[in-house]
Amino acid sequence: MTLPAFGRRQDLPTQTIRLAESRVLHIEGVPMSVLEAIISGVREDMAERMRTVPDAALLEEIAAMEPPRDPMPAFRSAGLSVIAEVKRRSPSKGDLADIADPAALARAYAEGGAAAISVLTEKRRFGGSLDDLVAVRAAVDTPLLRKDFIVAPYQLLEARAAGADLALLIVAALSAGQLADLHHQATDLGLTVLVEVHNEAETQRAVDLGAPLIGVNARDLKTLEVHPEMFGHLVGGIPKDRVVVAESGISGPEDAARYRREGADVVLVGEALVKDGDPVAGVRRLRGVDT
Repeated sequence: MTLPAFGRRQDLPTQTIRLAESRVLHIEGVPMSVLEAIISGVREDMAERMRTVPDAALLEEIAAMEPPRDPMPAFRSAGLSVIAEVKRRSPSKGDLADIADPAALARAYAEGGAAAISVLTEKRRFGGSLDDLVAVRAAVDTPLLRKDFIVAPYQLLEARAAGADLALLIVAALSAGQLADLHHQATDLGLTVLVEVHNEAETQRAVDLGAPLIGVNARDLKTLEVHPEMFGHLVGGIPKDRVVVAESGISGPEDAARYRREGADVVLVGEALVKDGDPVAGVRRLRGVDT
């Protein structure tokens, strides 16, 4: 595998963030969306990690690893596939579950038949970490998605070095050039890219990019509101040869079945599963909506 050449790391500016009652964030008096504020924090945290672990160290680790696992055959197989998520909390719901042992939860997901496991690694608002991803990788052979707000090549290196097989790219968070560059760099690393969209313009960008795996997120990342009807509205604009993932608004098999009828090949589910007392059965119920 030929590894991509990444630029030198740069220290990023630290900004002070406060939360207004309207859930609009402000930096130095300039209103920010929830997404923009999350990304600001992500950049600050990434800058700190870059000072500790340089690109070269991550590339050395990656060079010694086995190739990434390919989730696409499972995603394209008959029936509804499930990406089960390790998720402690969210900006919209707060604390969801006290996951002391993410590896144990991942093993339960794998036993239930999850086609892939998503691990939240953003720490400020989701309570995740790369340590969670490393622990899950050591516990299961299932393909793993690094679920984070990826805005720089360094995060792709981190993802692969920690054992991820997939990486999330959120169209709303990236310019056209950034999206294309990060998608190319991720695929050069052997990562399968889940390209996430929220509206028609973003969907067209993902299609034009040639992304084989497209996630339609029913949650507006600027307001955190969920609009389940958005999936049905956008899926018609995605070619049939792409794999489509339904994200957000899935509280159980009924929601999964609705998305399946509307054209989902895969559902990504976090909150409902981490709050389920039996994650093995929870994954199986979601997978069983076709039977």
